[in-house]
Amino acid sequence: MDILSIIIGVIVGLAGGFAVAKMLEKSNVSNLIKNAKKEATSILKDANLEAENIKKDKLLQAKEKFLELKSEHEKEILAKDKRMAEVEKRIRDKESQVSSELSKAKKVNDDYEAKTLEYNAKIEVLDKKHQEVEKMHKSQVEQLEVISGLSAEEAKEQLVESLKAEAKTKAMAHIQETIEEAKLTAAQEAKKVIISTIQRVGTEEAVENCVSVFNIESDDVKGRIIGREGRNIRALEAATGVEIIVDDTPEAIILSCFDPVRREIARLSLHKLVTDGRIHPARIEEVVAKTTKQIDDEIIEVGKRTVIDLGIHGLHPELIKIVGRMKYRSSYGQNLLQHSREVSKLCGIMAAELGLNVKLAKRAGLLHDIGKVPDAESDLPHALLGMQWAEKFGEKEEVCNAIGAHHDEIEMKYLISPIIQVCDAISGARPGARRQVLDSYIQRLKDLEEIAFGFNGVKSAYAIQAGRELRVIVESEKVSDDMASNLSFEISQKIQTEMTYPGQVKITVIRETRAVNIAK
Repeated sequence: MDILSIIIGVIVGLAGGFAVAKMLEKSNVSNLIKNAKKEATSILKDANLEAENIKKDKLLQAKEKFLELKSEHEKEILAKDKRMAEVEKRIRDKESQVSSELSKAKKVNDDYEAKTLEYNAKIEVLDKKHQEVEKMHKSQVEQLEVISGLSAEEAKEQLVESLKAEAKTKAMAHIQETIEEAKLTAAQEAKKVIISTIQRVGTEEAVENCVSVFNIESDDVKGRIIGREGRNIRALEAATGVEIIVDDTPEAIILSCFDPVRREIARLSLHKLVTDGRIHPARIEEVVAKTTKQIDDEIIEVGKRTVIDLGIHGLHPELIKIVGRMKYRSSYGQNLLQHSREVSKLCGIMAAELGLNVKLAKRAGLLHDIGKVPDAESDLPHALLGMQWAEKFGEKEEVCNAIGAHHDEIEMKYLISPIIQVCDAISGARPGARRQVLDSYIQRLKDLEEIAFGFNGVKSAYAIQAGRELRVIVESEKVSDDMASNLSFEISQKIQTEMTYPGQVKITVIRETRAVNIAK
């Protein structure tokens, strides 16, 4: 019973506790709901206030934007109205101008019609007068034909013939006077141009010359250069291609070679070997190779510096190298590069005086003697050889013709060709330019003429162009055309075997036939 009562008591306690807990939970929930409703009411109230504020702001912004757009629209309308007013004003002005022009045009048209009627009337009057004049002229011509006994055509022919003869005589006299005046004026102008050109070019008289003699301090060095059994000198000759002559000349060794560049390589190599003191075949080959490279670089550098100084552009690299090689070539003691530079400057000045292409003239002046520095012997004259090189390396036809024609080997086709010839003569003929013994030069010309006189039928002989050409005039009765050709060949062979001369000599045999009669 006690246990049962305890269990019942526990159950009753648990039921009471549960009922109390439910009551407390219900009271808490109602409180929470009340608080939540209060918070929701407050949030709704705040949200409504904020929405009202935002609504007011947006309305204000919309009003401001509307007012702004309205202002801009009004401004655009005012601008359009203003433009339309201006356009209307211009249209009114144009209309008034057009109406004015129309009235003027109408007035001009009325004047034109009135003058047209007046001119038509005058033309009719002139036609009538012209017909009357023709009738009177015809009657006068008929009367003149009756009086003179000649028809009008015959009289006209006689008058024309007499006028022709008179006009021809006057024209010939005028032409002759004009030709004489032109010759005199041309000669004076040519002298002025040449004198002005010479005066404007200042050039040194002391010129550079290629060295062919190597000076040494003492004759003891000769033995070291020759070497044991001549091994050193043979190695040097084989490496440079230069003949080295060691003779009794005190303190000097002669270098003999047709190529001035090789001679210069040999001279510099000898100088390095003697200065260094080590002279043996292996060292000789090494020094010659280095010197050859040095000279090649120097030749290219000299060529580039020359064309830059003269303002010449676009020159082929091979031609630049040929120009550099001119430094080691001389003509009658005159350095070829110095001579070519001088001719180039002279040509530029003379071309400027004559209104020709200055750059082209300077280019041709620099290249006119490139045929004097060939890599190998050539049968062609240096002018023709230089022309071939210029054509090969893409030079213009004017430059090629000037190079080939500066010694009259070919015909001159362009205006710069005679300029090159004249400037070449100016540079070579000025005092101090070329070191040449006058007596030997005159004697060489005399020897050329005497060789020609040694053949039968020769009437006269003239050595011209500084001994580069021999012109022989023969008697037509003694020498036929075939014999003239053989005579030219025989004279050339005799000159070739008996004389020593630079370059080539051209032999021209002239046979002339004249028929002369006298009217008494």
